[in-house]
Amino acid sequence: MKLADRMRLLGTETAFLVLAKAKALEAQGKEIIHLEIGEPDFDTPPNIVEAAIKALRAGETHYGPAPGIPALRDAIAKDVAHWRGIEVTRDSVVVTPGAKPIMFFSIQALINPGDEVIYPNPGFPIYESVIRFVGATAVPLQLKEERDFCFDIADLERSLSPKTRLIILNSPQNPTGGVLSKQDLEAVAELVRGKDIWILSDEVYKELIFEGSYSSIASLPGMMNQTIILDGFSKTYAMTGWRLGYGVMPPPLAEQITKLAINCHSCTATFSQYAAIEALTGPQDEPRKMVNEFNKRREIIVKGLNQIEGISCRLPKGAFYVFPNITQLPLSSAQLETYLLEEAGVATLSGTAFGKFGDGYLRLSCANSIDNIKKALERIEMALKKL
Repeated sequence: MKLADRMRLLGTETAFLVLAKAKALEAQGKEIIHLEIGEPDFDTPPNIVEAAIKALRAGETHYGPAPGIPALRDAIAKDVAHWRGIEVTRDSVVVTPGAKPIMFFSIQALINPGDEVIYPNPGFPIYESVIRFVGATAVPLQLKEERDFCFDIADLERSLSPKTRLIILNSPQNPTGGVLSKQDLEAVAELVRGKDIWILSDEVYKELIFEGSYSSIASLPGMMNQTIILDGFSKTYAMTGWRLGYGVMPPPLAEQITKLAINCHSCTATFSQYAAIEALTGPQDEPRKMVNEFNKRREIIVKGLNQIEGISCRLPKGAFYVFPNITQLPLSSAQLETYLLEEAGVATLSGTAFGKFGDGYLRLSCANSIDNIKKALERIEMALKKL
């Protein structure tokens, strides 16, 4: 099969590859504890499901506006005002099937071949994948363990060049659980404010913060004019399979992103958008319970990992991942991922799945029960004693 040359530049998400391996082992009768996939192990709250059913029964099964139905875009604009303290209108909002299209479309709309894009590393692998796919240069910005997996602003300043057109921020972060402080964001803003450099601020884990408070660079003076907020419903409302995300950006850019949406997927499923309205405006009890449960789990998993010889782990401030250091063990990150899956029946992800600066780490998801997390820790300890 002869493919377009650019397909060689496109990466993938290792989590789904490991999940497939784990499922294959389960099909052979082996019990696997899943700590590899970044998906809440909770069902979508019933009030949100009922809103979708009501919309289906009301006939909301037809095409809708490409940027999303007005009622949802208004609800998102109001939510943005609540969380970020900035006033935007529906003209700034584009709703998409999942949050990834905002990432993909923004890079497609803004970045030319030869431009440079700075992105967090270790970080969500699709950042680098899409940057390379459009022919741009991916410039990794290291997240450092000694800084609780935040970057050094001096490193960012050194990474800037006349070719820099976009900086990707992610806070709280996948895979590290790091959270950028307001001071960090103010330092970034000082470097780029008023320049021909955009910020893509990935904030999908914004409600999953356990220490400190949430800050968005879009809230800082003047920064909404050059910021794209990427957000969605998958993590906060356990709606991964619903495929609902959105971007918030200056209206002229929203018009261009809408063009890409029309060319790609036409519109987002109408009935699911009514469910999203309920998610934002309805009771928040279930999401809060989920956050509290993740908080308990992260404390248990970090404490357990730090009791295993050869492993050290910082307590993440946000998201639902831990990112332990395994450099004292005799296996590489990739080797340990395979060993734990096959020997211990515990599915994890190598830190290198998130970039070169992830070498020497593993990512474990807290999206499993406390009982299973404890069982996984026991299995990991036993397997490592055999090395």
